[in-house]
Amino acid sequence: MTNEKFVMSFSGGKDSILALYRMIKRGYEPVALVTTTKKSEDKSWTHGLSEKLLNKVSESLEIPLLKAECDVEEYEEKFEEMLKKAKEMGASICAFGDIDIELHKQWDKDRCSNVDLKPEFPLWQEDRENLVYEFIDSGFTTIIKTVNLQNMGEEFLGKKLTKKVVEDIKNTGSDACGENGEYHTFVIDGPLFKKSIEFENKGVVLDNGYGYLNIK
Repeated sequence: MTNEKFVMSFSGGKDSILALYRMIKRGYEPVALVTTTKKSEDKSWTHGLSEKLLNKVSESLEIPLLKAECDVEEYEEKFEEMLKKAKEMGASICAFGDIDIELHKQWDKDRCSNVDLKPEFPLWQEDRENLVYEFIDSGFTTIIKTVNLQNMGEEFLGKKLTKKVVEDIKNTGSDACGENGEYHTFVIDGPLFKKSIEFENKGVVLDNGYGYLNIK
């Protein structure tokens, strides 16, 4: 057990939530969630979540949210600015939900090195499928928010991630965890949440080879 404090690199998806859960169970204390949002749009970069939804998650988890609002060219700079804020809040570690993509891990390590934080990777190089099942078995509820239409059909959008749905995902030839970008999720309930995240399904948006669940 430890009393070290950390900031969580947070997307709203299953991997970052599972990494957060593991860090807390190991005795680390979260001081903030850091996420990146698009400067010109009301949505997060990877998972397309609105500021209101992100704030709802932050409130339910009872962990402050640090938003790095940025364009592509200032992404790294703004992310590091939020890490510096987390340091001021007492963080000595930044945790990430990456599993096995070395390029992503190196990016994370570079950001931490630039602001003198220790990077932590609670899920690193574990079996992708086992991690999905651990997430489900831990009692978390997540919906599929985005799909790459080259890999998966739009019928997956809005589905809750269950073991049966994971089998259906595998049957498309996609990775069970979506680690190759086949799909992204939005976690709405589970053991860390004080209350479930309510949202309104506004339907499906198809754009540039991707399908998105439009939720408000």
